[in-house]
Amino acid sequence: MTEEQNSQENAHQDRPTDDVLGASTPTDNPAAKDPSEWVTGDEPITAAQRSYLDTLAREAGETISADLTKAEASEHIERLQQKTGRG
Repeated sequence: MTEEQNSQENAHQDRPTDDVLGASTPTDNPAAKDPSEWVTGDEPITAAQRSYLDTLAREAGETISADLTKAEASEHIERLQQKTGRG
């Protein structure tokens, strides 16, 4: 092993072992953050949320106001996914 390789190997061994690249843990998922804590949670529902929520509400036999925030829509989506088995 050359001196440079040996130095790199020793530097690697000094690094924390919990630092990883690639797949994230569930706590690293920004979507897992509580919708009430979203910075943009007070913005109006997105077109994609509206479409998916409409589908879920129909499947669940529910009606939901279309005047929702992103955070409110996300909460309804999560609840209806569980109810309809899509979650």
